[in-house]
Amino acid sequence: MSTFISKALLDFFIAFGIVLGGSLLGGIGAVVSLQPPTQTMLDVSDRIKIWALAAAIGGTIDPMRVIESNFFDGNLSPVIKQILYLLFAFIGAHLGSELVKWVCGGGKG
Repeated sequence: MSTFISKALLDFFIAFGIVLGGSLLGGIGAVVSLQPPTQTMLDVSDRIKIWALAAAIGGTIDPMRVIESNFFDGNLSPVIKQILYLLFAFIGAHLGSELVKWVCGGGKG
């Protein structure tokens, strides 16, 4: 498997796991502290999405620096790769949040 696909899948699953794991552990913490676990899990899954995205891509500054330096030098291939890594991580975080909403029954239309 190519390096690009491997890293993109890794970013996806890291972001997905951070949202899902953080929400589940937040729900356990809510039970222990006698708060409603469903609402806590829904709140955590929404609040943690941006942090899952940042953690999956390895920080917030370095990917932006890669995009900026390569874009202005005219190297579009690394720029497109970084944007796709961000997109895969975002999709992973969003799907993790949607799964929590679905499991908690908060994803009803």
